[in-house]
Amino acid sequence: MELKAGDKAPNFELSSKQADGLKKLKLSDNLGKQHTLLLFVPMAFTGVCTQEFCEISAGLGQYTALNAAVWGISGDNPFAQEAWAQKEKITLPLLSDYDHKVTKSYGCAYDSFLPAKNLGMADVPKRSAFVVDKQGVIRYAEINDDPGKLPNFDAIKACLAQLK
Repeated sequence: MELKAGDKAPNFELSSKQADGLKKLKLSDNLGKQHTLLLFVPMAFTGVCTQEFCEISAGLGQYTALNAAVWGISGDNPFAQEAWAQKEKITLPLLSDYDHKVTKSYGCAYDSFLPAKNLGMADVPKRSAFVVDKQGVIRYAEINDDPGKLPNFDAIKACLAQLK
């Protein structure tokens, strides 16, 4: 079931490879402190996913100024994500949803994504964006069936500005 604005955001804990080692990040750690922008992407090292996260990395200050943490989520393992981040200079935390449980809980998994299906992969995340406020409520939700369509970042920033 796709989540929408007004729904309670499912809490999760995912691995992220960072400079000082493998860490677990929990959505609940941000509650009461800052808003969280969750960006789900289909796969590391692909053109549109790289474009999206490089653009977000370059403009990360715009989101932190709106009191928001930005987390990228894909089904890739954390070591592949780290290699991707290093190669492309992606600076936002990348979280590994290797078993796709979080993707499914947010209702943004493809039933059938042909490139992934041909590789024997299931439940790949759709390109999606969720703004979760400090209370854990989803204030913005966008789930794109077209993997080439980027989220509406102007609408996301406007949502965050209202929450400030």
